[in-house]
Amino acid sequence: MSTEQILQLQPAAPQAVNVYMPYYQGNKRSFLPLAISLYQKGSLEGQRRIEGADSIPFIATWNISSLPADLTRCRLQFDGSGELSYEMMLANFEFVDYLIDVIQTYKRTKSADFSQTFYRKLLHLDD
Repeated sequence: MSTEQILQLQPAAPQAVNVYMPYYQGNKRSFLPLAISLYQKGSLEGQRRIEGADSIPFIATWNISSLPADLTRCRLQFDGSGELSYEMMLANFEFVDYLIDVIQTYKRTKSADFSQTFYRKLLHLDD
């Protein structure tokens, strides 16, 4: 899924969204139908913004499950290079939270990118 398609996302079906609702509070809930829809696509193409340098394109892929507590295996490959490929396992509800951040960031910047918190987890910087 390319960045332009984020704005064309249709909200996920209420039954898919309701299962995840208890995991989120406040403003995040309003983005949940779009985040679930993005999650159900299984991939995202974006650009990692680098301060003072060109952005680096990435492709994120993940497995899909309908249960919030199931594990998602997320893979990110930067710049089409196998050497710049990273992977992590996390609970679906946690990954969907990062997708909410992607959508919020896109609405502000018109660029699809994960949050700093996501990258810190992906690179095991907080372990």
